[in-house]
Amino acid sequence: MHGLMMDFPLTLPAIFRHAERVFPRREIVTRRADRSLHRCTVADFAVRARKLAQALLQLGVRDGDRVATLCWNHHQHLEAYFGVSMTGAVLHTLNLRLHPDELAFIVNDADDAVVLVDETLLPLWEKIAPQTRVRQAIVVGAATRHEGYLDYEKVLSQSAPMCNEPDLDERAAAAMCYTTGTTGKPKGVLYSHRALVLHTFAVSMPSAMGLSESDVVLPVVPMFHANAWGLPYAAIMNGAKLVMPGPHLDPASLLELFAQERVTFTAGVPTIWMGILQVLDANPGAYDLSSIRSMFVGGAAVPQALIKAFEQRHGLRLVHAWGMTETTPLGTVSHLPLDLELASEDAQHAARAMQGRPVAFVEIRARNEDGIVPNDGRTMGELEIRGPWVAAGYYNRSDCADRFTDDGWFKTGDIVTIDERCVVTIQDRAKDLIKSGGEWISSIALESALMGHPSVAEAAVIPIGSEKWGERPLAVVVLRAGASASPEDLRSFLAPNFPKFWLPDAFEFIDAIPRTSAGKFQKMALRERFKRFQVP
Repeated sequence: MHGLMMDFPLTLPAIFRHAERVFPRREIVTRRADRSLHRCTVADFAVRARKLAQALLQLGVRDGDRVATLCWNHHQHLEAYFGVSMTGAVLHTLNLRLHPDELAFIVNDADDAVVLVDETLLPLWEKIAPQTRVRQAIVVGAATRHEGYLDYEKVLSQSAPMCNEPDLDERAAAAMCYTTGTTGKPKGVLYSHRALVLHTFAVSMPSAMGLSESDVVLPVVPMFHANAWGLPYAAIMNGAKLVMPGPHLDPASLLELFAQERVTFTAGVPTIWMGILQVLDANPGAYDLSSIRSMFVGGAAVPQALIKAFEQRHGLRLVHAWGMTETTPLGTVSHLPLDLELASEDAQHAARAMQGRPVAFVEIRARNEDGIVPNDGRTMGELEIRGPWVAAGYYNRSDCADRFTDDGWFKTGDIVTIDERCVVTIQDRAKDLIKSGGEWISSIALESALMGHPSVAEAAVIPIGSEKWGERPLAVVVLRAGASASPEDLRSFLAPNFPKFWLPDAFEFIDAIPRTSAGKFQKMALRERFKRFQVP
């Protein structure tokens, strides 16, 4: 027997219509490239998104076509998030930090038909364009006319708003994003309307990010990076005010916007928060951040020392979350478990530095060579995950079956422990674990501890060769300005908290740790740089 409920499709236009009708006066703020502020209402945004949808149809965009964006976080990019989806086309966000050759491969693999490109990014696009089959490029934020390109504002001005968006299948593709892995070609993840809507519901829950109409949301995480973690969709659905930083992601610019717009919620990768902490420490009391209730951090493991420093020195709370491009991306959130509310401060900070518990409808398990591991908080295994917004395959790739189990779970490549509360702690990426004398050493645990040393700004731990043990850890360290520390100092700092065989055999001090386009430590570059290091 089936229930007698309407078969109402879960699509992005339904979220759009809800915001258009219920929250028309809510504000969207953008910091332009020239640092001036653009302000509009949701009603203004809705008209423009409808105009974009109609204009794309007039340009020949059809159901299933890919429309790419090469843009920063701003109101026009938000218009594309919904305007493209209303046509039945697929929004394809391009990572502007990738090499032009890699971007060209991605554009061609996706077979993008049209691209929206910021005027400030035209030099990058013009390195890519000759290698692609894109039919039309539209310049966003143009101050001058560009031969051979359409102007975004002129395109909108010549179009009437779409009145009746087509009925869409909730399982139809709505957006796509490519992974930026360190091995092999980038892989396309193709999100359905249903997955994005369910993910938006999950993000909105109090046990996840808890967004509401009273929030002012500033996504530091780029809109080209895993849908800005779903924040644009969730903010629009819940009627939250949105503040878009544009290309200005330096700590001082962000702090200025936090204070000026009374931001309540923001999210970014650990390197963003490290930079902001340095500015706050150097300028105590310079910024009024009393409105902020949560600063989410993801994309890489966050050092416990960073969580502690923000809370104790500035009264700000970092909330750790975990996810991947393949999980749309939210998978787990590290809110403090109820039974730890009366625990010591150190125990609470340690718990909040873990990756946390899965959000509703996300199921997790871990597996090693002996099978599914117990939830004992000690036994390591590769994290496997499934849920309604987890990828079941990659676009245009038939060679990636090994990323999925026979019974339909996605193999994340993260080596984790899971405790009795279902709290996940990432020990390492599978490729970054150090195997020394048959025993595993977690580079992430050592890095997090090292970054708790008062002289250390950043630290990355990689394996180096050893005749006796196979591999041993090498710590690559960036010291704070004006600070000093010796290898003996750092080894002594680590010693009370780790087995002796975990302690790095060598320390190298460098000026900066290379990063990936997503802001993560680029350990492959470090391994190449120090590949000749050997210890007994």
